[in-house]
Amino acid sequence: MKKQFAATLILGLASVAMAAGCSTQSDAYKPGDAVKVGLICLHDTSSTYDKNFIDSMKAAVKNLGAKVDGDAIVKTGVPEDVEAYTAAKDLVKQGCNVIFADSFGHEAHILRAAKEFPNVTFCHATGTQAKVAGVKNFHNAFASIYEGRFLAGYAAGLKLQRMIDAGSLTDQNYSGDNIKLGYVGAYPYAEVVSGFTSWYLGVKEVVSNVVMDVTFTSSWYDFDAEKAGARLLGDRGAAIISQHADSMGAPGECESLGIPNVTYNIPTGDKCPNTYLAYSKIDWAPYYEAVVNAVFAGKAIEGEVNNNWTGTIGTGSVIYDAATASDKAALEAVKAELVAGTRKVFDCSKFTVRNAKADTSEFSKAGSITMDADGHLTGYKADVDDMGDFVPETEVIKTAGGKTYFDESALRSAPYFDITIDGITALN
Repeated sequence: MKKQFAATLILGLASVAMAAGCSTQSDAYKPGDAVKVGLICLHDTSSTYDKNFIDSMKAAVKNLGAKVDGDAIVKTGVPEDVEAYTAAKDLVKQGCNVIFADSFGHEAHILRAAKEFPNVTFCHATGTQAKVAGVKNFHNAFASIYEGRFLAGYAAGLKLQRMIDAGSLTDQNYSGDNIKLGYVGAYPYAEVVSGFTSWYLGVKEVVSNVVMDVTFTSSWYDFDAEKAGARLLGDRGAAIISQHADSMGAPGECESLGIPNVTYNIPTGDKCPNTYLAYSKIDWAPYYEAVVNAVFAGKAIEGEVNNNWTGTIGTGSVIYDAATASDKAALEAVKAELVAGTRKVFDCSKFTVRNAKADTSEFSKAGSITMDADGHLTGYKADVDDMGDFVPETEVIKTAGGKTYFDESALRSAPYFDITIDGITALN
């Protein structure tokens, strides 16, 4: 990953934190004492992704009050290498009882620190190892952001329908009878694939005849690559563009091109007033608070299973919004169905997989997909238990309430939907 300032930022809020375990390598945390918290970030607040973690921390600190000890120590610009381990050790030295890390590639280094310092609680966002590692003080967390992306896609579909009704689409926006969409992704990982698929399915709920190109930047944060990705998609005729990338590169380019845009982590209506449609993000404050409250009380983390915690749209961990008031009202109705479970984002009747493949090339997917005569999933094994062997071992297609669906993030917090469904084309 691109290294940013490697600076240490102290967030000045009375009490700060996110949750945790024990005070130093040798001194166990005593329940009822204020919890000292540290946070390790890949970039700084110039990254919309890292800014979201830091802002959520501020909110959690305010809500937790005296349960946290002073200010959270936030280390920014920590790359996905041994420096993450070094940063974790330094936070232990500074007395942190709980240490959070925010980027996928930090995991191996944070797990190493957890094994070395068993009296400290380590919580890693987006990771896959806590379920199988057997390390009691190491935890993974994520949220069902696919619900928020689906809703943001639904808002994009409403906008697209208005564009159709107004006759504002051009021949370039069509591929045959289908309307083109675009998506700027970071990597072809399950986290990104799950996100762009749920967004695409949200659009399709409103306008069924859409296809989508996806371009990958091979970085979580690269302004120039994200800008170039949006330009490429615009040149290929995308009527609306969304993204899973962390800079303002894609939204800014969409504004210059006049292409409606759906963003991630922050709304961009102030900087992109002519093209901003909607956004979604994970609110990490509920997780931070759950961990701190558990440590403070000397109890297990509420809602955690197999050292994995998954927030949902119903618990306030998934946030979304739209620029248009009428769209907001429509989205609230769809949200209610998601919360009630009467609507499933990955409802297998809503997409086909006749040309499906796994996006992570190292995976061996032979025999992992079964489908009916029309190409709808009837079975799929995913690599939920990440043993490093890239072997799919867990059936993730479930039938309940008369619906057959891909049961995303239910068996592990990190996404495992890694299929390119029909209608989506990866350009690189």
